[in-house]
Amino acid sequence: MEERRRKWAWLGALGLLALADCTAQPRVATSQAQVPPVEPGMARVWFFRQSDPTGGNVFAADPIVYANGAPVGDVKQGTAFFHNFPPGKYRFTVQPFGTPTREHDTLQLEPGTQSYVQVQWEANWEANRTGGGSSFTVLTSSPAVAQQYLPTLTNLGQR
Repeated sequence: MEERRRKWAWLGALGLLALADCTAQPRVATSQAQVPPVEPGMARVWFFRQSDPTGGNVFAADPIVYANGAPVGDVKQGTAFFHNFPPGKYRFTVQPFGTPTREHDTLQLEPGTQSYVQVQWEANWEANRTGGGSSFTVLTSSPAVAQQYLPTLTNLGQR
């Protein structure tokens, strides 16, 4: 009987170790020190999406961000990435999931600058759009707000 208890205790301990290995591990964001400087004559745009947005979680959707109609990259929830662009005027949009909108944000990029664009899930009524439903939007973010989010996100690097 004692041997049987030890066997069950041993199996229970192994089970707990296995479960502990399955628990969510803390995400470690890539250090900003590992990010290369902006190339001379280029402008950098950071794209990010909150890990736990106030508008709700939309895990299944990894919308693609576009610059002047050309795909830049997909932005999964809880991630950030950057792209270097030649100076100029850029119209940023995001792949429509939910109710399609004509939402966009336009930035004039200057050499050596860094800009921040947040992708978020937003109810149409909150953005004064007609019709029901929700959709992804792109919004220029202030550097101060972006600098608070970026360390909490998984940095995917350059795209």
